[in-house]
Amino acid sequence: MIEIDAIDHVVLRVIDAEAMERFYRDVLGCTVDTRREDLGMVQLRAGASLIDLVRVDGRLGLQGGPAPEAQGHNMDHLCLRVAHYDEPAILEHLRAHDVRIGALGTRRGALGTGPSVYLYDPQGNTVELKGPAGQ
Repeated sequence: MIEIDAIDHVVLRVIDAEAMERFYRDVLGCTVDTRREDLGMVQLRAGASLIDLVRVDGRLGLQGGPAPEAQGHNMDHLCLRVAHYDEPAILEHLRAHDVRIGALGTRRGALGTGPSVYLYDPQGNTVELKGPAGQ
């Protein structure tokens, strides 16, 4: 039997790699882990996990077919669990970076039900920032 421990990484095929890297680095606080220019990829550290940004016109990205569009995303959403979840501070930070904010709510996640906020990266991917269960 296979026992899953956690998400290791998520791969996003991107059109504007620089804008996407700035968003995940400067707005969400991820750090650059590895650059693979030969593959057209940058790996960003998100806690214990990685978010891989793969250029659609790079070696790996070309294998995925057409670039994502407004009506053709690569995924529904990416959920990132946030340590020290402070929703007013998070919203203030997102607004300071002109991030489009979606619905706020209480949603179920891997550790139970708790607060979360939806937002959108520069390419229109939905990102959920998830607070702790029971808060």
